[in-house]
Amino acid sequence: MNTFDRHLLREWLQILGLVLAATCGMLLLQVLYDDFRELRDLGAQGSVFWTYLAVTLPSFLTVVLPLALLVSLLYVLGKLHRSNELTAMRAAGVGFARLTAPVWLVGVLCCGLSWWLGATVVPWSVERSRSMLDDLRMQKELSALPEDRVGAVYSVAFDNRHEGRMWFFNRYSRFTDEGRYPAGRGFGVSVAQLNEERREVARIVAAEAWYDPVRGGWAFREGRDLRFAPETGELVASKPFAQKFQPGYDEQPGLMLLIDRKPSHLSLHELRELIAYLKVEDSPKMIGYLVRYHSLIANAFGPLIVIAIAIPFAISGVRVNPAVGVSKSIGLFFLYYILAQVGSSLATKGILDPQWAAWLPHAGMAALAAWLFVRLR
Repeated sequence: MNTFDRHLLREWLQILGLVLAATCGMLLLQVLYDDFRELRDLGAQGSVFWTYLAVTLPSFLTVVLPLALLVSLLYVLGKLHRSNELTAMRAAGVGFARLTAPVWLVGVLCCGLSWWLGATVVPWSVERSRSMLDDLRMQKELSALPEDRVGAVYSVAFDNRHEGRMWFFNRYSRFTDEGRYPAGRGFGVSVAQLNEERREVARIVAAEAWYDPVRGGWAFREGRDLRFAPETGELVASKPFAQKFQPGYDEQPGLMLLIDRKPSHLSLHELRELIAYLKVEDSPKMIGYLVRYHSLIANAFGPLIVIAIAIPFAISGVRVNPAVGVSKSIGLFFLYYILAQVGSSLATKGILDPQWAAWLPHAGMAALAAWLFVRLR
């Protein structure tokens, strides 16, 4: 590294740190605005409140990092351009590639950081923060409701086409008891077994049911085992039972409760699990989850695309106040948002493959960067 490399990195990393701190602070204020009242009403103590903020913060980093890179680069390179430092280096025979080599090196490191955050830290943050809120809600409900209504989700349906089973719960309580109900408990349960022609051959109806991970199956209580003639749908047998265990039933309650959640509220692991299920079912809901899943993967390359836009954008501009470059970033992110919405809409209508829809905004910004570099030459 020469003197200019150290000067560039020192100027840039200082602004990058300030922008990261400012944007993370703004997002924390948003969390406070959205969740503080709910946390207070749920009786969260000071330590729990600060733990929730600390757990939530990592989920913002993949969103904040490209924005911070763009704003800081536009500011710093615009400042160097305005003070003729870049012009002096080019007059000395140093090309743009060598001038910006430290920036590209940091960009590659940021891509690795984005991938690690998206694959490991952010999923943990999303799942852990949601779990903390759910635990607080259930603790409050325990003081006012019976156990079977704590953390209740109503009208839960799940169609396991691979195994030919269709589930329905009138109510599913997420309240767990390690000794009896480690994964919660369902009430008003109906499980229909279908043949290859999707005709019902058997059904279990029960007052209660819960998943037993130790024995690897579902336990049912106070119900009936019904049998049907698949050709006519006529009931041919009905046998009551006090308790019944089905070892071959391996549906996970966690997956059943994910079906109606928004894609943006799920982690990478949960999206992968849900997509695998919806692919077997061939559900149209899968498109939105696929777009979100591939978008999270594509975001790992965001830092390099941001740098490719910022360098020519700042260097080719006129020598004005560097704050003007910061304002340009608003327009660039607005363009990115439009491309993301267009891609999602085209994928939902079946015009564009979900994977290409997820990459559309990145491809559009990469094309913009290439055009800016051509103009720069």
